[in-house]
Amino acid sequence: MMTHKKVIAILSVLILGILITNLYSASDSIKQRMIDRLPVIKALKDKGIIGENNLGFLEFIGSQKEKADVVAAENMDRKSVYEAIAKNQGTTVEVVGKHRAAQIAGMAQAGEWLQDANGKWYKKQ
Repeated sequence: MMTHKKVIAILSVLILGILITNLYSASDSIKQRMIDRLPVIKALKDKGIIGENNLGFLEFIGSQKEKADVVAAENMDRKSVYEAIAKNQGTTVEVVGKHRAAQIAGMAQAGEWLQDANGKWYKKQ
């Protein structure tokens, strides 16, 4: 039996997916930029240089700032996506980002750095 929280989470994922798809249809350039950056972002995550924070953005874990331009560009595009979703849903970028952070954490691979709701970094097991 699914709990209320699980149903809400599933619906949130579906709604976010639909909204992102609609946004991407309107802005193929954002979609393509994000796709193009994926290999670099994955490599940075695999090296433990970046992680996913609790607001749905990439963040450097330590002092090494390899490919900072790529990380900044990804975060700018994520913010644009979150703004469009927030406007469409009548909410805030922060709320959308927190929901997205939870989704990302659920899909993250073992060994990736994530930030919990209290701001503590941990490696996914």
